[in-house]
Amino acid sequence: METSNSHSSGIMWFFKDKGFDDTSINEMFQKCKRLEGVQREKASENWDYLRSIGIQERKLPSVVRKCPKILTLGLHEKLFPMVNCLETLGSKPQEVASAITKFPHILAHSVEEKLCPLLGFFEALGVTEKQLGKMILINPRIISYSIEHKLSQMVEFLSTLHLAKDGMIGKVLVKHPYIMGYSVDNRLRPTSEFLKSIGLTDMDLQKVLVNYPEVLCRDVNKILKPNLSYLTSRGFGVGQIAAVVTCYPPVLIKSVSNSLEPRIKFLIDVMGRGLDEVVDYPDYFRHSLKRRLQLRQKLLMQKNISCTLSEMLDCNQKKFLFKFGLVQ
Repeated sequence: METSNSHSSGIMWFFKDKGFDDTSINEMFQKCKRLEGVQREKASENWDYLRSIGIQERKLPSVVRKCPKILTLGLHEKLFPMVNCLETLGSKPQEVASAITKFPHILAHSVEEKLCPLLGFFEALGVTEKQLGKMILINPRIISYSIEHKLSQMVEFLSTLHLAKDGMIGKVLVKHPYIMGYSVDNRLRPTSEFLKSIGLTDMDLQKVLVNYPEVLCRDVNKILKPNLSYLTSRGFGVGQIAAVVTCYPPVLIKSVSNSLEPRIKFLIDVMGRGLDEVVDYPDYFRHSLKRRLQLRQKLLMQKNISCTLSEMLDCNQKKFLFKFGLVQ
């Protein structure tokens, strides 16, 4: 066997026993040179520990392929301290295992050198330890981000969008931790400039970030512009689009074929309403077509009842039935 000739036979038998093929084994050795000196017993000990903290056996090969360095780390020096720290941040037993499965490299970082400075950085933004724990467990890659070169740049950018007051930056990061993974220059700034170009004011943009930060993470050319083109093709004016986006920003990132087109067709062809009614009530796009729009429209038509979109949709089912006398 070619791979066993060039690598330690002990660790090779360990990998073979766990079901890794030669290609995967060679890739792991290329990723982590320290595997050469790892004994089979050491690798087995770390493997068993990862399983003991809740990582499923079937997912362990994927975890190790992503970060073979895990098998070389000291159990008491590295793995125990980081896992224990993560467990104090989590509120559910499986959260830590899930975070490690998503991003195994989190275990290679130091509690003192990485996690503690992160805590201090986010605390200055008004983020509590519990909130930081939630952020890390949702997006564990955060622990690998440089405070100086990435996170500080992110905070500086968000400050230019008038979010520096009342801990708003921290609130945005807590609401959508994945935003920190995007490049300011290649993604966030171009998207914010695009939103301004279609008529959103600085205050409008602030509302978008606070309520729907995920919109800022989408690609302008692949998602936002095609959605804008679709809305224009259906007859929305520039000012109308700005009004709709300001009140319900996800309209620019929802699927045209699966979300926008079916709802607009239903609005016009079935409900007999005009686009101006959506401009007055942009949340129309938020409601489920089958569970909310079609069901309520059917009930209103049976009673020959006319009403605005907001009257029809801006209430729960119980209030809707009571409001229009539809209670049996």
